[in-house]
Amino acid sequence: MKQLIVLFTCAALTTDYGFSPAALPLHPTTETQKVKRYLITNYGAVGDSTTLNTRAIQSAIDKCAASGGGMVVIPKGIFRSGSLFLKKGVNLEIQEGAVLKGSTDINDYPKINTRIEGHFEMWRAALINADGTDHLRITGTGTLDGSGAPFWKRFWDERARDGKTKNLDVERPRLMLVQNAKDVQISGIHFLNAGFWNLHIYKCSKVVVKNCSFIAPAVSKPDNHAPSSDGIDVDSSQDVLIAGCFFSVGDDCIALKGSKGPFALKDLSSPPVERITITDCIVEKGGGLVTCGSEATIVRDVVVKNSITRGPTVLRLKLRPDTPQQYENILLENITVENGGAIFKVSPWSQYFDLMGQEPPASTVRNVQIKNIHGNAQTWGELFGHARATITDIRVSDAKLQLAEPGLKLGNVEGLRSENVIVNGQQLQLAAFKQNVAIK
Repeated sequence: MKQLIVLFTCAALTTDYGFSPAALPLHPTTETQKVKRYLITNYGAVGDSTTLNTRAIQSAIDKCAASGGGMVVIPKGIFRSGSLFLKKGVNLEIQEGAVLKGSTDINDYPKINTRIEGHFEMWRAALINADGTDHLRITGTGTLDGSGAPFWKRFWDERARDGKTKNLDVERPRLMLVQNAKDVQISGIHFLNAGFWNLHIYKCSKVVVKNCSFIAPAVSKPDNHAPSSDGIDVDSSQDVLIAGCFFSVGDDCIALKGSKGPFALKDLSSPPVERITITDCIVEKGGGLVTCGSEATIVRDVVVKNSITRGPTVLRLKLRPDTPQQYENILLENITVENGGAIFKVSPWSQYFDLMGQEPPASTVRNVQIKNIHGNAQTWGELFGHARATITDIRVSDAKLQLAEPGLKLGNVEGLRSENVIVNGQQLQLAAFKQNVAIK
């Protein structure tokens, strides 16, 4: 509880989000009229942690939709369930003390043609699925528990048997997938122990995720590490606000994603990721405060501010040699680093890449700013690309850092500038670092 008190105090620091949640359109059935409420226990759901409630909860959802919409309510109790499918007009409230606990039987998550890791394939549905649900509201202070441990073990066992095992070779369910929707708000929910990604937002616009927590084990031992437990994956979406959230996960905290492969820019199912604001967040464990990739094409106009990292990299840009990528107009401002790792991790991402017989495409990183960053970290990190990547106009200003290893693994970067940067009590220029990375 102490952790959450810190979280919500942090969330109150600012309301300058880049776009105003108050300007989002209101849906009459959720905000301006009396809402019909559908309590899942009235439809046969039992909160005893063992009864499988998939049919009972889905029947409440279906009744709500058929009756014109309203709020499906999960009360206090532990309600075990497989995949649930929200419908238009149906909102969800997970009340205090309520736990929607995912089944550990993979067959309780049907195979569907779903967006996963930058493409579509037949894969398992999430615990909560919402498609085309404009004006969706998912609220409350309850918990989504993915019961991830058996899924993680299955993955690590398979990886031990075959070291070439890939992420999607072992089926694991996401906690929540919201796709093809406008005006979505998710607030107060505790995402816990996801089998795979926690919250996947695909092809949505005007999305607010606020005051949520995302927690899954992130330790070095495979028997207690949640692989691919990304906190939030913003996939091919625009106008997204993430505010006042807490992350301690086994993979990227907030990942901005799109398509992949040499033909990615022709993928009409993956519009650019644009106008993303991340503010007042705390990242305790995970791959990075914000990450572009590993599947991504165009990501631009990203603001990250008033946030704290307690270990994860500040900015991570994954540059795939097989994908034309454009990362531009990224601002990180007022960032506190508490016993952190690296400031930059900008480097090639060659895991599982496939050129499909094509020539390597070109990629661009440009106009990246880090302003007013302070605290303790391990190192500057790395800043370089692959042979077809151009990195220009990287600026760091008003930095005051204590670094255990103050070096920077620097490649061919044009326009690297620093102003008022103090490291271990000494002023320095980042461009003075020797360019010591061989480009391949």
